[in-house]
Amino acid sequence: MLVDSFRVESPHVEYTEDMIKSSYEYQTTEFLHEQRKSDGKYEWVAKPKSVPYQFATQRKVPKLGMMLVGWGGNNGSTLTAGILANKEGISWVTKDGVQHANYFGSLTQASTCRVGSFQGEEIHVPFKSILPMVNPNDLVIGGWDISNMNLADAMDRARVLDIDLQKQLRPLMQDMVPMPGIYDPDFIAANQEARANNLIKGSKKEQMERIIQDIRNFKAQTKVDKVVVLWTANTERYSDVIVGLNDTKENLFDSLEKGENEISPSTLYALACIHEQVPFINGSPQNTFVPGVIEYAVEKNSLIGGDDFKSGQTKMKSVLVDFLVGAGIKVSQVQCVEE
Repeated sequence: MLVDSFRVESPHVEYTEDMIKSSYEYQTTEFLHEQRKSDGKYEWVAKPKSVPYQFATQRKVPKLGMMLVGWGGNNGSTLTAGILANKEGISWVTKDGVQHANYFGSLTQASTCRVGSFQGEEIHVPFKSILPMVNPNDLVIGGWDISNMNLADAMDRARVLDIDLQKQLRPLMQDMVPMPGIYDPDFIAANQEARANNLIKGSKKEQMERIIQDIRNFKAQTKVDKVVVLWTANTERYSDVIVGLNDTKENLFDSLEKGENEISPSTLYALACIHEQVPFINGSPQNTFVPGVIEYAVEKNSLIGGDDFKSGQTKMKSVLVDFLVGAGIKVSQVQCVEE
């Protein structure tokens, strides 16, 4: 049986006008290396441990702004198109017949969760109904890109969506134009140089300050309650983690003042988001979160996370390389073909 909503009655859950508060005891095992009193020898001791957690969820769903770094790329334009197609209820003709926009494959929008039983029948609820949750159709979308191409043309360039769907989406996307982005050719593939015509100029510190101002302007102009930033741009090369350069927050900001070359664009975006206490989600397998960034995020109590959005080629290469290295085989190059 599928139900749309439910309420929890438990001594561990409290509903207030604004919040849903809950407590949870996480059971784990802690290992200690202790000296025995009998003979003075050390031994490993396993002790059950209970860790209490307190959760508080706002009952009012905020108006959420989503800002994409690399908005005009394949990921950003296709994500935007998918949300708009669902929001507008678009259907389109393909060689396999008429297709209707849906959120199949979405963890929050298409999944269900078993929560109990009623008269012997299992009860499931939509994942999106477990807690108050933002509907993707209500997202306010914006972002940056090193190309000034509008989102409709970017969608065409990506060549992901069916032509009939693209035609219907074009009027909705042709006026969406990304803000200038940070470009550093030392960190991304050389083939991006040709499209880099929409750039934030100045020093690295000035570039970070521009991103801070862009976030503030976006929030003020759209009147959203909260903003989240997603890196959907090209994968960068790994930054060198160097003592005295980016190994601590203090050293990282000193390096920023000096304009050190080894500070990547994604790190600048992350620093700007932490400054504004805006969640930053990294969608590429790169070390955006150097130790100095992590220290700054902890200090500001600001959310950062993620190392890759994709589950295909990149993940397969990561798994294969780890397996081969573990088997004592040195890997010089891995090439995967994703169908």
